[in-house]
Amino acid sequence: QVQLVESGGGLVQPRGSLRLSCAASGRIYSTNGMGWYRQGPGKKRELVARFTVVGSTNYADSVKGRFTISRDNAKNTVYLQMDSLKLEDTAVYYCNLRDLYNYDYWGQGTQVTVSS
Repeated sequence: QVQLVESGGGLVQPRGSLRLSCAASGRIYSTNGMGWYRQGPGKKRELVARFTVVGSTNYADSVKGRFTISRDNAKNTVYLQMDSLKLEDTAVYYCNLRDLYNYDYWGQGTQVTVSS
């Protein structure tokens, strides 16, 4: 049993910043299985950033240089620092954990709205 709880979303202006948090609880072996996805209006869910099995990071081209994924293993928490936000970053952001059986767990999502 795994539970993911996101926080930190909200309404910001273009060029602003937000920091999302995802706290994981339950049977978690490693935060290497965790990452962030998003789904904008009328769009498919897409990868934003995640840790790989070996602990490296993977970013979508659209957010490279602007977003940073990090973690606190003692808290089983991953973060997404979002800087230089653009209108097209508006989406529901979902925390994801992929377990040892390749099963995907999802948080409830947190809304990020970038608007002037």
